[in-house]
Amino acid sequence: MTTRVTKATDAEAVVKLVARARSAMAKFNDSDQQRVDEVVTALAWSLYKPEHARELAELAVRTTGLGNVEDKIVKNRRKTFGTLRDLSRARTVGLMEEDRSRGLMIYAKPVGVVAAVTPSTNPAATPVNKAMMAVKGRNAVIVAPSPLAYSTTSRAIELMRAALETVGAPKDLVLVLPAPVTRAATTALMEACDLSVVTGSQNNVRTAYRSGKPAIGVGAGNVPVIVDNTADLRQAAVGVMASKTFDNATSCSSENSLVILDDVYDRAMDELRKVGAYVVDEREKRAIRDALWVDGKLNRDMIAQDADVLARRAGLGANAEEARLFLVEDRLPAEAGSFADEKLSLVLTVYRAARFREAIDTVRAVLAVRGRGHSCGVYTASMDNARLLATELDVVRVLVNQAHAIGNGGSFTNGLPFTLTMGCGTWAGNSISENLNYRHFINLTHLSTTIPEDRPSEEALFGDHWRRYGA
Repeated sequence: MTTRVTKATDAEAVVKLVARARSAMAKFNDSDQQRVDEVVTALAWSLYKPEHARELAELAVRTTGLGNVEDKIVKNRRKTFGTLRDLSRARTVGLMEEDRSRGLMIYAKPVGVVAAVTPSTNPAATPVNKAMMAVKGRNAVIVAPSPLAYSTTSRAIELMRAALETVGAPKDLVLVLPAPVTRAATTALMEACDLSVVTGSQNNVRTAYRSGKPAIGVGAGNVPVIVDNTADLRQAAVGVMASKTFDNATSCSSENSLVILDDVYDRAMDELRKVGAYVVDEREKRAIRDALWVDGKLNRDMIAQDADVLARRAGLGANAEEARLFLVEDRLPAEAGSFADEKLSLVLTVYRAARFREAIDTVRAVLAVRGRGHSCGVYTASMDNARLLATELDVVRVLVNQAHAIGNGGSFTNGLPFTLTMGCGTWAGNSISENLNYRHFINLTHLSTTIPEDRPSEEALFGDHWRRYGA
């Protein structure tokens, strides 16, 4: 393998890849909706196929050391299946919408060559997810993998390219940066493509927004969830455990804090213990803090590890090694590098709140440390409480009585689009405030025809103002 050592060489490699992608797009551009859907289905099957889902999950855990195989298999298949469901119901070719009352017909067009920057935490599911959405819009995609996860992502690309060949589609609709992936090559790709879609490093997100090309980035996760005094405590405990332990908390949508109301605090903690949570004492709390953060940064050797591995490395003792999850009771103020921060591990911070209003203030304080714009949740029987969260907090998603990491990126039991890329709005410096979906990969042409004049009178528009403030 030849090692590239100059920015110029990186740029040359990118130029060649983009040219191949544009050539593939030109061959695919005349495809009708049926043909596009056939090709997208082939991409989905390349990961959903059981032996491929397992192969890529095993490779990911072996090479990155993050997460666990069985959950990655579930993630690979579930996210792909759900995304294919969403895409199969959408039109992205030709006439998409017609509104005769407004004289508008809306046509879908490709956005161009997409640069897809993908993380080490989901090195197979995210590339396939983005490729499916991009090709649904008749675009080509070039993936820039995390260097740590290159072997897994490049293998996923191989499987997608083989699937494209099987159905007679241009293989170069899906490409990958050659190894070794450098920051210079990833930056050059963002500058050369028509749209960048970035999941993972906030440095990459900022680089994409500086690239001079349209970009979609995501914010950091650090999800806080309230358990109020109307909640089904058993449901809350089971949901939190299922979500937080899924793939060893690699998801940005995993709960990082619980805020439990005083009225139900002891009972809620008991329910969490019943499903395998371990409440650490002060000594163990200090040990976890010292092991989890080094010089204010998360310790790479502690994140996304099995619970027994985390317990041993933190020196918690034999009893802790039997746990599924570690609960750390803490108090405000919150600050970066504290237990209020994102942990990417099987460690969940727990706060007490006397009233629901205090719980909201605690959630706001946690999100101010990290995660503003991303998400929060609540276990409650009161929709008034749920609506209060949605009204008052600067987040894109509020999940009610749901396992967060399982429902936040789309679910078969909620209406959010399936995705592995969650926009967090301007609160997090992002250009979208919704789950990434196929509509972000199409341009729209509006055909406008005349309609009967729709011109209200001056009185209709200004009358109330005149009467209140004068003409």
